[in-house]
Amino acid sequence: MPTHDQGSALSRRGFLMGGAACAGVLAVPPVAHAQPQRQRLATATASYTLTVTNNSTQFQDICLYQKPVDPGVPNTMSLAWLIAPAWPTKRVTFTWSLDYSFSWAMTGELMPGIHFSAWEQAAADPESQLQNRIGFDFDNGNYGFVPAGGGAQLGTLEIDVSADVPAQTASVAIGMPAPVFAVQAEPGAVLPFTPHPEYWVTAGTFSSGQVLDIEEITNEAPVPFDGTFAMQAVLGPTNLWSVSPG
Repeated sequence: MPTHDQGSALSRRGFLMGGAACAGVLAVPPVAHAQPQRQRLATATASYTLTVTNNSTQFQDICLYQKPVDPGVPNTMSLAWLIAPAWPTKRVTFTWSLDYSFSWAMTGELMPGIHFSAWEQAAADPESQLQNRIGFDFDNGNYGFVPAGGGAQLGTLEIDVSADVPAQTASVAIGMPAPVFAVQAEPGAVLPFTPHPEYWVTAGTFSSGQVLDIEEITNEAPVPFDGTFAMQAVLGPTNLWSVSPG
């Protein structure tokens, strides 16, 4: 299989930010028409929190993830986004802010159960044509992000896959900033993600970056951030959830 030279790739792609960070949401709360730029900047610096209490009878991993609602890209898969272990009666808190990202990983064929572990990450912003589009190529044995030569439609995060990328070897993702949604990097694909956030919490055995089969998750609950930046969820003794503003 082709290899990736991390050092050379990062040196020739100096516009990137390296390494994975704590995740964030793909949501932007409703923006008032008055003073739109000021409102958007204030929202972008806000922190969101979800506090989860495990009142079940067993140790479980608490998993916060998002469902792909009209993402604009076929075959988009949800990833285990934020994970925290919780013993019975214990509480964990997830905190994130609106920091978007592009990332890619060597996954082989993308399917539920495998892990998306980012090899490279770049800052992204769906409301800036300077940061809402990026290219993904394969050059002299190296995979990596490259400038795409122009912006995408506002409100989207576009990844353009080079025709030289070998099929079923790598996947690309968008995140906040840790990966949230991933898709196979098919040669020549144009992938214009349109974020429509829908947050869900579940419990079980999970690890960060795990590709989820959301149809198989049964003990889940939606977490709506409607006019608030803080929510709380309680997992009861029968593994049923209650969710309310924090």
